[in-house]
Amino acid sequence: MVAVRRPLKIMLWATAVLVIALVAGFLTVVWTVHRSFPQTSGTIDVAGLERPVTVMRDSAGIPQIYADTSSDLFFAQGYVQAQDRFFEMDFRRHLTAGTLSEMYGRTALKTDEFVRTMGWRRVAEAELPLLAPETRGYLQSFADGVNAYLAGRSGAELSLEYAALSLDGLDYAPAAWTPVDSLAWLKAMAWNLGSNIQDEIDRSLASTRLTPGEIAELYPPYPYGTHLPVVNQGAVVDGVYEQDATHGGSRQPPRPAFPARAFAPTLGAVHRVSSALDGLLGTGEGIGSNAWAVSGEHTASGEPILANDPHLDPSMPGIWYQMGLHCRTLSASCPFDVTGFTFAGLPGVVIGHNRSIAWGFTNLYPDTEDLYLEKIRGNRYLYNGSWLPLQTRRETFEIRGDPAETITVRTTRAGPIVSDVDHVLARAGRSAPTPSDSPTRGVGYAVALRWTALQPGNTADALFGIDKARNWTEFRDAARDFESPSQNLVYADIHGHIGYQAPGLIPVRRTGNGDWPVPGWDPAYEWDTDPVPFDALPNVLDPKGGYLVSANQAIVGKRYPYYIGDSYDYGFRAQRIRTLLAAKPKLTVADMAGIQLDTFSSLASRLTPVLEAVKLPTPYYRLGQATLEGWDFRQTAGSPAAAYFNAVWKHLLALIFHDQLPKEAWPSGNSRWWVVVENMLDDPHDPFWDNVHTREIESRDAILRAALEDARDELTRLRSSVPKQWRWGDIHRLDLRNPTLGSSDSPVAFLFNRGPYPVPGGSSVVDATSFDASEGYQVSSAPSMRMIVPLVDLDASRWINLTGASGHAYNVHYTDQTTLWLQGKTLGWPFSPRAVRSATDDTLTLRPRGPVP
Repeated sequence: MVAVRRPLKIMLWATAVLVIALVAGFLTVVWTVHRSFPQTSGTIDVAGLERPVTVMRDSAGIPQIYADTSSDLFFAQGYVQAQDRFFEMDFRRHLTAGTLSEMYGRTALKTDEFVRTMGWRRVAEAELPLLAPETRGYLQSFADGVNAYLAGRSGAELSLEYAALSLDGLDYAPAAWTPVDSLAWLKAMAWNLGSNIQDEIDRSLASTRLTPGEIAELYPPYPYGTHLPVVNQGAVVDGVYEQDATHGGSRQPPRPAFPARAFAPTLGAVHRVSSALDGLLGTGEGIGSNAWAVSGEHTASGEPILANDPHLDPSMPGIWYQMGLHCRTLSASCPFDVTGFTFAGLPGVVIGHNRSIAWGFTNLYPDTEDLYLEKIRGNRYLYNGSWLPLQTRRETFEIRGDPAETITVRTTRAGPIVSDVDHVLARAGRSAPTPSDSPTRGVGYAVALRWTALQPGNTADALFGIDKARNWTEFRDAARDFESPSQNLVYADIHGHIGYQAPGLIPVRRTGNGDWPVPGWDPAYEWDTDPVPFDALPNVLDPKGGYLVSANQAIVGKRYPYYIGDSYDYGFRAQRIRTLLAAKPKLTVADMAGIQLDTFSSLASRLTPVLEAVKLPTPYYRLGQATLEGWDFRQTAGSPAAAYFNAVWKHLLALIFHDQLPKEAWPSGNSRWWVVVENMLDDPHDPFWDNVHTREIESRDAILRAALEDARDELTRLRSSVPKQWRWGDIHRLDLRNPTLGSSDSPVAFLFNRGPYPVPGGSSVVDATSFDASEGYQVSSAPSMRMIVPLVDLDASRWINLTGASGHAYNVHYTDQTTLWLQGKTLGWPFSPRAVRSATDDTLTLRPRGPVP
């Protein structure tokens, strides 16, 4: 009996020890996860405040801050943002400073070299003294608030990401926050929202295989006859855009662009290097936005309504941070009563409304970037027949786990030589033919980047100016400083007005339109000293018709005398929005929300009848084709037809273009490619229909048939052999990934990533969950937030974020808004003190205390 009892006793003790160990391990994990969760109620004594500040959070954890002074207001904003999102802020400043290698090792070095070569942080440092004194004060107060939160905290006390990195051996303590850390993020956003440099690269890559006429076919003119620009009235008269003018002046015809066909190998290397940065910043296919304002004549309330939903790369946490900033008593020294969306790490509100006006942004897509080919000899470069000295500086990179490395950054009149950031670029272009009017190639040309965002400016002044503007005049005055990134500004106010303003530094080129790289040695290709004058940029107040729609389409008509750019969206979203707005005489907030969720595909309405007419060889393929019968062209998540149509579209683009274009220039399937393929449908024997790798000459019908068959085979392989079981959302899915620890090969990715989620929508539809057809169906950009502001009652506004207020994994507010976003729902957006109090779940008081010894 004793022999039996002893093993049982040992086993019971072992089981108890194991249970205790598991419980202890579980509690340790829970404790680690929860260590960084912020205190959101009660009182915290904080050094640096002048007077008590109240932070009221609603059920979604969105903070509304009330203070007596501007310095306290922005101090508290910095403190609260650090509570919720400090790791995101810290990552962003490492990215913009080119110091990611310090945290992530050699894998981040190429990105650091590229950023440091462009010098984002150096530009931000030069901007700070140019800003208005009050702006510098706001930035410093914000930084002081961040640092007050950091005081006495480190590692997992700040965020779970630091704990995960420490497991990999990282010994790291974040530096104090500075105003420059906030400013530098504006440079990252300018890069994120840029476009023309990619078009320059793609054109040059295509030139290695295509004729100029074939390239022109791939960049068709904007369809002004069917897709209206943002501003449909007015002209530039004596250097000022007058909205009621019918005639204006014109510039001299530009000279032809420089023949850059020879430089495609160089640009291909630029593409490879910059792609690494794009992956961290989020410059996915479909970056853009919808915004519109409707005057009271078209609304049920008789007052304007404004709506906005920017389309950006999905990430975890989402790019936007919601909050309200309220001076308890408005005065000249404390003029803020504003609420909306901002970026973690940036004081103020970027998009939103105050008590008098509301505003939204969409990307203007101006051509503000040019690539210059430079002839270099030793430490000099050629310009206007003379050899000028290169400007140089040394940049040293601390690399986690490896010795530090140093590079030399070289700069010409045009800008930094970006071709120095990769050894492939140094050898590029050796074998390509040299144009007869160019200097001897030698070992190749270098490539310099000229970009308006590399000029120190005053955009931060503009953001604060907009936050406190009370009317259209003050709004426009603030917009004068909005230099980069250039955005379409859509406006509405409580006085019944709606308006539009295009701001930004947009260069005036002496020669060409910046569509191709140009010779840096020829002064004819310089930019004029002065950009397009602000007063000459398109703007309108209370436009004829009572609508303003900005969805990345062309800004103004063909007769506008200045060249702004030609990388616009081709206007399918904008025109669809116009159609929906005009369909109901008296619009409501609910109507606006419905428009934001519209999934109708204009491409499908044009292409589907053509696809249905194609004769397929077997019942198997015809059964797939039959899913298109009776389809309403709406791309809902549950639609078999949408799944099949988009699969056909992806394969159609591949069959038409992959044989003739280099991989870096394969079609993404965005609105430009819609126009290209629509134009080709009218010519069954367009040369692009032919597969150059086969002996026979394929025509349109053969390629259409092959696309239908390939799509059927792919969906059978991916989902089911029964077409009725296909669902668009099963292949069109949204992943929310942490940009630092969320890669598929990271052992801790599951801690921080969320998804995938099935979603409706698609590329170039109003519900713009875009995908890159050259890669698959995964969502590459999406509505990063949605907002609707009825000016008749600001407390009736609606908003939603893609993720949540918190950047802390497993916090209840990490993805609590994602569920609503997926359902097409929004949250109430309280503004008045009464409404905010009514919605408040947690109240935190930040109370001043003396300086820490």
